[in-house]
Amino acid sequence: MQHWIELLKDFKTQNKPIALVTVTKCLGSTPCKVAAKMIVTLQKEIFGTIGGGKLEFKVIEEAVNAIKENKIKELSYTLGPEFEQCCGGKVELIIEPMNKSPKLYLFGAGHIGVELCHILKNTPFDITLLDTRKNWKDTIAIDESITYSDIDFELYKQYINWGENCYIVIMTHDHKLDFEITALALHQKTKYIGLIGSKTKKNKFHNLLKNELGFKPGISPVHCPVGLDIGGNTPNEIAISVAAELLKVHYGK
Repeated sequence: MQHWIELLKDFKTQNKPIALVTVTKCLGSTPCKVAAKMIVTLQKEIFGTIGGGKLEFKVIEEAVNAIKENKIKELSYTLGPEFEQCCGGKVELIIEPMNKSPKLYLFGAGHIGVELCHILKNTPFDITLLDTRKNWKDTIAIDESITYSDIDFELYKQYINWGENCYIVIMTHDHKLDFEITALALHQKTKYIGLIGSKTKKNKFHNLLKNELGFKPGISPVHCPVGLDIGGNTPNEIAISVAAELLKVHYGK
């Protein structure tokens, strides 16, 4: 595969999850060479080859699993009867999932939102901070790695990259806006929804969701109040508790 770097760039631009397969060792007679590469998509499209046959078919399946699990896999195969080959060689390879960084959308650029950006900037999360207040960005300081947006709520449905890799934390300056974002997120595919608020706010949102919107689960799919119960109540301490919960969910702990 001569142009794999360009292909990787294209998939990155498209934000399309893929796996890069690289042969790291060949012993004996094998159908591939060291450094042979193959790109695999979730739909099992392939670009490049590691030699074809049952070995390649097996590796494609492993690559799809690697994308879904978002985990690097190191594999070793002996080419015998299982692969309908009699060469007896051995192939070792690595499968690297790409473009699977969890997408974290923080709604509300107040004290806690800004603190969360500071705490999580060197973690796996790809962070977008959103606030509908115009020119609000001029009042805060966030790292250049954070994407900031002041688009209106009406554009959120199209703007957010909804899906199994999407994390939502809601903590705006307006309870009505908090509810609208909560209701929107509950009707989309997400990995996590967190909402800052008191028990009174939680109960109010629960009743509105069930009785006015007909959403039977109500607030139950939402982490509310958001964050682990670590006892602190300053903006920094709350941000730490939320960051800890986000990372706990991300790592499956």
